[in-house]
Amino acid sequence: MKRVTLLAEVQQDVCRGCKVCEKVCPVYAISVTDRKAKVKEDECRGCTNCESRCPFHAIKMVKREKPFTIGVDVSQYDSGKIRELCEKAHLNPEQVICYCVGVRAEEVAAAIMAGAKTPDQISSVTGIRTGCTIECIQPLLRLIQAAGIELKRDENGWQWYGVTPTAWTLPEDVVQKYNKRGFYFEEDKQLLDRVVHTNPEGEEKK
Repeated sequence: MKRVTLLAEVQQDVCRGCKVCEKVCPVYAISVTDRKAKVKEDECRGCTNCESRCPFHAIKMVKREKPFTIGVDVSQYDSGKIRELCEKAHLNPEQVICYCVGVRAEEVAAAIMAGAKTPDQISSVTGIRTGCTIECIQPLLRLIQAAGIELKRDENGWQWYGVTPTAWTLPEDVVQKYNKRGFYFEEDKQLLDRVVHTNPEGEEKK
């Protein structure tokens, strides 16, 4: 869960309509029309991406008059199905996959089960990717894929570029080549599998 306390505010006299803010917002809460950026206040999650990336310093973050909390109540969804989806993505349900906000894999799985299908939709309801917006995109994309949802990247955005290889998807020729150079892919995969299949009591699932 995330407490949203900040709001992006555009200085209209400074904005030049370059659309950088539009491209970097993880929830598409800011857009440019008539060469001026405008913020959808209810949708802004206070990540500061637009402020930090604006080349003309036209955006500043201000404190919200009425902060609010976003998050998904995992208890409202079938825990078995949540675990199944997380394990298919090679993630433990209780694994924190967004360190900035503290979002766990199970929360993203629950959001997908609730109907969210794209990175921006999931970010909007869970808060994932509304901190640094960088590290958590890969586990998020893996969960979307594991749910059988086809990923379609917005060609006009800078949100994400695709899923990177993991210990489970590395081509065999790469594994063989680098095994001889001190890499231990199989051992890594076995360790990661133990993490994925560990239950809350600390025991591996049989």
